[in-house]
Amino acid sequence: MIPMQNDITNYRSYLRCVQDLLDSPEVQSMKDIPHHPGTSCYEHSVFVSYVAFRLARRWGLDYTAAARAGLLHDLYLYDARNKPSYYGAQCFAHPVAALKNAWALCGSLTPMEENIIVSHMWPLSRRMPRYKEAVVVNLADKMCATAEVCKLYRYLKNRERRRRRRVAAHAA
Repeated sequence: MIPMQNDITNYRSYLRCVQDLLDSPEVQSMKDIPHHPGTSCYEHSVFVSYVAFRLARRWGLDYTAAARAGLLHDLYLYDARNKPSYYGAQCFAHPVAALKNAWALCGSLTPMEENIIVSHMWPLSRRMPRYKEAVVVNLADKMCATAEVCKLYRYLKNRERRRRRRVAAHAA
């Protein structure tokens, strides 16, 4: 199955929004941080970022802010299984750590991007989304986390790899 032209256009547009972040050593280091079962923090963040980008674009919202903040929403850069790495409960501590690291990486953030990052754990955290884009990232985070925990994400990723191998084998 060849991706539809619209999918390729969306993906290229997405990369224009986040490529500088994806290339950064800080974001690349998320590949070594475990997140949900069988998923790295990097995989989860890219998944959330792309889903948020697509939803925000479809709904006429600021898709660049949704994509960028969606990618940075879990930029906490420590192994959550190691309790001495952070203070307090992980669900409350990591959005604050992610915001601090996002500021350090980007130099500055818009108020919308800040709110997206610190409110992504709502309703568990006290910080409520104040922008529609924050609600979109929050929704994307919950959807992606559910797919990861239920192993649906890994299943689809492996199925796509197998499909690509079959296509390559038939082409050879």
